[in-house]
Amino acid sequence: MAKLGKRTRAAREAFAGKEDVTVEEAVALIKANASAKFDETVEIAMNLGVDPRHADQMVRGVVGLPNGTGKTVRVAVFARGPKAEEAQAAGADIVGAEDLMETIQGGTIDFDRCIATPDMMPIVGRLGKVLGPRNLMPNPKVGTVTMDVAQAVKDAKGGQVQFKVEKAGVIHAGVGKASFDEAKLAENIRAFVSAVAKAKPTGAKGTYVQKISLSSTMGPGVSVDVTSANVE
Repeated sequence: MAKLGKRTRAAREAFAGKEDVTVEEAVALIKANASAKFDETVEIAMNLGVDPRHADQMVRGVVGLPNGTGKTVRVAVFARGPKAEEAQAAGADIVGAEDLMETIQGGTIDFDRCIATPDMMPIVGRLGKVLGPRNLMPNPKVGTVTMDVAQAVKDAKGGQVQFKVEKAGVIHAGVGKASFDEAKLAENIRAFVSAVAKAKPTGAKGTYVQKISLSSTMGPGVSVDVTSANVE
């Protein structure tokens, strides 16, 4: 077995025996032990009582975190003419049409969010096998297929987070940085949990939110009392 470093060992000892704590206690614990040389991301993982293989149990959506993510989001927009100009004016990092499609097909994906106007979807559709697995495919359900590209770009860069349940029934996302104020992190976490709770699908049976865990990029995880996160 590999020998644990001092930092890792100290973090695990600090977390030992602490389970189902409040959101505030979890945030304080994570912040106190986020000792990497970079500003670690605070991450949330939610285990849901759904089987996403069934269409009526798929969970996906979008939420604007009240205090942002602390991350610089690179946005690509598929648009032409005036809409392309609007996207550029709003701060999009990459704007294009067929040329952008060819760049992506060539293996270059230098963005974190992809937005498209509806008329661009025949082109974007060819990239399904590339963008789909990376959760980058534009989708009207989360506001990334829209004529209001300027607002979509601003939302993406302003702290909006997309979520989609994985095969094992887990949703995970970054909800801020370890440098954030504790109260702001707690507010972001509750906003995210609330959005996932509201996205409960019609086919969900039994307990919907089964477990919530928080961690920093390099730190161990801690389970949070579900009721503390204001889940109904």
